[in-house]
Parts: sequence; C-alpha cells; structure tokens
Amino acid sequence: GAPFDALMSLDPETFARESRAVINFLAGYYRDVEKYPVQPEAMPGCLRTLLPDAPPENGEQMDVILEEVWRHIVPALTHWQSPKFFGYFQANASTAGFAGEMLSTGLNVVPFTRAASPAATELESVVMDWMGKLAGLPDCFLFSGGGGGVLHGSTCEAVVCTLAAARDRALSRLSHEGILRLVVYASDQSHSTFQKGARIVGVPRSNFRVIPTSAASSYGLTAASVRDAVEADVASGLVPLYLCATVGTTGLGAVDPVRDLGELAREHGIWLHVDAAYAGSALICPEFHEYIDGAELADSVSMNPHKWFLTNMDCCCLWVASPAALTSALSTNPEYLSNVTEESAAGAGVVDYKDWQIALSRPFRAIKLWVVLRRYGGAGMRAYIRRHVEMARWFERALEADERFEVIAPTRFSLVTFPIRPWHEGDPGDDAVDALNRKLLVAVNGSGRAFMTHFMVDGKFVIRMAVGGAMTRMRHVQDTWELVREKAKEVDRHPEN
Repeated sequence: GAPFDALMSLDPETFARESRAVINFLAGYYRDVEKYPVQPEAMPGCLRTLLPDAPPENGEQMDVILEEVWRHIVPALTHWQSPKFFGYFQANASTAGFAGEMLSTGLNVVPFTRAASPAATELESVVMDWMGKLAGLPDCFLFSGGGGGVLHGSTCEAVVCTLAAARDRALSRLSHEGILRLVVYASDQSHSTFQKGARIVGVPRSNFRVIPTSAASSYGLTAASVRDAVEADVASGLVPLYLCATVGTTGLGAVDPVRDLGELAREHGIWLHVDAAYAGSALICPEFHEYIDGAELADSVSMNPHKWFLTNMDCCCLWVASPAALTSALSTNPEYLSNVTEESAAGAGVVDYKDWQIALSRPFRAIKLWVVLRRYGGAGMRAYIRRHVEMARWFERALEADERFEVIAPTRFSLVTFPIRPWHEGDPGDDAVDALNRKLLVAVNGSGRAFMTHFMVDGKFVIRMAVGGAMTRMRHVQDTWELVREKAKEVDRHPEN
C-alpha cells in the first residue's frame, strides 16, 4: 500500500474514487440484504480471533478493507435494514438520509455556536420549525412562537437535558438541598431512559415513581393514578418535579393522555415531557393528531426521525416551550469560545446550540433532516407511514382470525404485540405459556427468516412485531405471518396431530 496516503487524505480524486467504492458496496448490500439471516449466529469473541492484535504499520487499499468488511463484519451483523427486521423499533435508512449524512460528515463542521458555522445553526432552527409544523405541534414549541428546538443524538440526551432544566427551575425556588425532595413520575411502560436520566441529574432513586398501568386503559397512564401519587408525595413534604407522558410506548405502543396529564402538571408546577420517540413520526398524518391533543400544556416534546422517518442514525428532535429554562441549566460561556463580532455586540436572540445539549461538540445533523424533508416531502412521508400502519393492521387481523393467538394491546401505529395460546385443555399455568412463547420467538429468529423481540406485560411474555423498515413490503409481513404459524405448529403440536 502507499504508506503516506495519510499526508494526502482529502485528495479530491482519491476521495471520489474511494467513496464510490463504498457506495457500490452498500448498494450491493441493500440489493442482497433480504437473503441474509436477519440475526447472525455469531459467538462472543468471533471477530477478535479473525483480526490482528494491532493496527497495520502501513496503510492498506480501500478494496482490501472492503473485502474484509464483506468477509468478517457483514456475516456477524444483525441486519437492521433487512425488510424482515421487526425487532426493537426500526432504525430507518434511506437514500436521502444517506445523502444528508454524507453532506454532514463531508462538510464536517462543528456548529456549537452560531459563529462556529452560521448556516448550520440557522438551518437547524428552520428544520426544527418545519418538523414541528409537520407534526402538528402547537406554535409555542416553534422559534416563530417563542419556543424552539434542537437536534440531539438520542432521546436519552433529550431526557437528561429536560430533567436538568426542570431540576434547576425547581431548585431556584428551593435551596440546593431541595434536590433530595424532588420526585420524577413515569408509567411502568415508560422507557428505562427516564430512570437513568433521573439518576444522572441527582434525583434519589427512592424518588422515582413508576406508576402501574393496566389493560383497562390499554396500558396508558390515567390522570387519577398520577394524581394519587403526586398528592401523596406533596402530603409527605416532597416536591413533584417531572412527569413523562409517552405517545407510543416501546413495549406495546400505548399512549398516555397528554391533555389530562398536562392539566395535572400545570396545577402542581410539574415539568411535563412528551416522549414520542417512535410514534412521533406518525403525527404528520392528521388521523394521529388526536394523540397529542393538549401538547400546548407540555414543557417539552421529543421524537426520533432516526426511527421511522427515513433519517439515518442519529437524529432526535427536542422542542421546548421555554428555551431559557433549558439554556440556563446547560449554558457555559468560557472566554475562548466567545467571538468578538458585530453579532456578539448585538448579542440578543442568537442561538448557541452548545447551550441546548450536554456535549460541546456536535455534528451538522440539520442538513441530514433537511435533505430528507426536501427529497420526500410531507405527502411522501405520510404515504410511507401509512403503508407501514396498513401492514401492521393486516398482521393484527391475521392474528385475530387465528384462535391460536391473542393481540395484547390495540395496534395504534405499526407495532403488533401477541402471545400464542397453548392447545392444552385446562389452564397450563403462566410459566408454561411463557416458556412456549419464548420457544416460538427463538424458533422464528433462529430460522433467519425474520427477527422480532419480546416484552413483559402483566408478568406475561409477549412477542413484538414492529413494522417500519424502509424496504419492508406487504409480502414480507405476509411471509412472516406464515413463518409464525409454521413455527407455532412446531413448538406446540395439536393434541390430535
């Protein structure tokens, strides 16, 4: 190889040639990804044995490296872009998402302050208003309406930042010791990231309230259960701080009543965060708008375009009604970052995104989301979401028509949750039913012909079928239904057969 290619590492001709090789490699991968087992049979340590102990002293050619990716890396991946990937929640990739990521990473600016790349900051503010309008958010979350938004890497970061803002807002009224009295509320269906976030910002573990939900409310929170918890805490001298309302929970796709919870939060001065990480993408369709009715009562809202909005990893939108509440908790102004310009003399109204997030450094994510929005448009994205919803509803109807299965929670978006019922007469007991469902899931995933994950609800093991891949078509969903039926027969034979 050429030992000193590092000295010419951005030579435009080499850049064009080697980038094209990567794009051709990926195009081939997308062409064939359907043929691969969705989840690999890769034992721990399998890669370490194939790779040398130390990096090469002399650089190698790109074709040699890509050949190794093909031989060693690809076979040990779980193929998230497979049209037969129905696990966790999808992580969408698309041509526009890739093009936007290429622009972001190719321009490689670091827009932590406006001065550090003016267009990047301005584009982010524009794109956040665009996304907010598309999702039907109230004007109070748009820059044009006195609020504002930022692109983070994940919901976890959005949660930690809003918790910090809520904490500092509360501690400005209490004293610092008051942190021991602050209480955070979420449902038993909320993402575990809220517990992690509460710990990170210093809320004692004993002050995290997990409020139970039940089938009666389709596993959404009820305002009455939250009110009971809040009033009990107030009575014992604690300070309710932060409440999470989820639109489209991870386990079951449940929806919490945003308006009812918003009114309760207002009454008690609680910061209300609406987490729509997955289902937020569906809010662009008018038929789903009812799920964020009352959002004007919230303090913050987040959703992840990198799940179901054709935007390659990573991209999380966070909107806040009061940017000042966020920046007062997160801003730092060291001298070496301050820019002596006319603009700093003018000062007011400039967004420095470093004060809206945890880290100082940040990528130019806005250009990626902007390219996706420009390339596919609102109408294209609505058609994309509705196609997945239709596929999930087809799968739900197939389950309902088969006495072997039950549907655990209504399919509101594109997540279907189900267990198999055993054939046996009488009650086989929960453990036996769980064991059977585990066997079914292992059999489905072990076939390599689909990949799903599970969830525990009311102590029961249920299988999750999350439809939403960029390349998933109705035939993949239908094939997966046939696969589930076939494996169900294998793991639990009818007594008469």
